[in-house]
Amino acid sequence: MEESPRSRTVITSHSSPHSDNFSTSTLAYDKHFIRTVPGFLIFAEIVFGLLVWTLIGGTEYFRVPAFGWVMFVAVFYWVLTVFFLIIYLTMAYTRIPQVPWTTVGLCFNSSAAVLYLTAAIVDATSVSRAARGQHDFNSWAASTFFAFLVALCYMGNTFFSFKSWRSQDEGH
Repeated sequence: MEESPRSRTVITSHSSPHSDNFSTSTLAYDKHFIRTVPGFLIFAEIVFGLLVWTLIGGTEYFRVPAFGWVMFVAVFYWVLTVFFLIIYLTMAYTRIPQVPWTTVGLCFNSSAAVLYLTAAIVDATSVSRAARGQHDFNSWAASTFFAFLVALCYMGNTFFSFKSWRSQDEGH
């Protein structure tokens, strides 16, 4: 009679971790994050960043080598920002506590702010060299405007990341 309960227990133990794995692999959804200022800024970075690289990408930007830098920065940080938005919305950061998320956020946002500002300046100087009335001028000018907006959004998120990092640092 002892073998039956043990085998049942083994079966239950064997199936229990699987059901636990399924429940722990389910990601939560933080619907309030997008309503915070950092959440709004990330959303704006994604929308305006998309505009930057699509406005340039839809032109013959390869004729102006400086736009290669703008495209690299815009696409690189757009992809990473979408990744971070997913991390924050799904609260996946709570499942990986080994990662110092406040430090990662501060480094990411500050590097994005600096590199996007350089890209916006490069974009503006490249547009100013383009002749007005040229086919791609309006798209490039619009991309410059949005690049500066994205840089401002990353600067804002750098501020909030710094505040979060500083409060975490003071807590230890």
